[in-house]
Amino acid sequence: MNEKIAAVERLKKEKDAVILAHYYVRDEVQEVADYIGDSYYLSEIATKVKEKTIVLCGVSFMGESAKILNPDKVVLLPDAHADCPMAHMATVEKIGEMREKYQDLAVVCYVNSTAELKTHADVCVTSSNALKIVRALPNKNIYFIPDENLGRYIAGQLPEKNFIFNDGYCHVHTAIRREDLERIKASRPKAKILVHPECREEITELADYVGSTSGIIQYATESDGEEFIIGTEMGVMYELQKRNPNKRFYAAGNTQICPNMKKITLEKIIGALESGQPRIELEEEFGRKAHAPLIRMLELAR
Repeated sequence: MNEKIAAVERLKKEKDAVILAHYYVRDEVQEVADYIGDSYYLSEIATKVKEKTIVLCGVSFMGESAKILNPDKVVLLPDAHADCPMAHMATVEKIGEMREKYQDLAVVCYVNSTAELKTHADVCVTSSNALKIVRALPNKNIYFIPDENLGRYIAGQLPEKNFIFNDGYCHVHTAIRREDLERIKASRPKAKILVHPECREEITELADYVGSTSGIIQYATESDGEEFIIGTEMGVMYELQKRNPNKRFYAAGNTQICPNMKKITLEKIIGALESGQPRIELEEEFGRKAHAPLIRMLELAR
């Protein structure tokens, strides 16, 4: 392991590269990353790094977003098959139908989506800024894609808006069931429940806190509590335990693993740095169209 870490550090210097990692990737990958965060943080930090090569340790939509925001930089995704099923759970055709059906429509695209979907959106959002951004939009009609659960969670806090939901979901968060959560809560009655808004409503309504991955980490770190039940992908446990070595964390369910996130390994990072592949490539016009909703997100989220 030490040899692999040393190889990553050497190659980063040789290739003028920076490693950005999501909280859901393997522990050892987070260990070598220069920046670790949720989708919003990675989008924001990608616009600020000085290195000419970005190694994005996450799934494909994250690599695409980094490339859209940095068209002149090399963006490497260590495993070309690390994809997010939810990112594909909306269609350009349905967006067109909604634009024809509803006047004054804003297509709000969760950043967990393909670059193609972003080119047809008015603004992108993440779980950490969706409420703020949608509230700020002048539009009454909101077509929220692709995740229905996040859309419904935000809609519940904005009754003045008319939300149209899309049939999309994160399989990791949707798999967390109420009966599992109630069982672990019964065994740990003092534990606070912290969950991601991609979870079903039956889960979020039981939570002490609902928020993004970074929000969950911040809440647990600042809380006086000592035990927490975590309703998001288990990769977040690395950062939670790192920041809170004296606190205890429990999974809300039994299937909180994203196999695509776990495809990123130290060996694949080394291979990507050595070969310059797999590389995210986007047509110039395509990237330019997807750029506007991402930039609007960053501006509205400030």
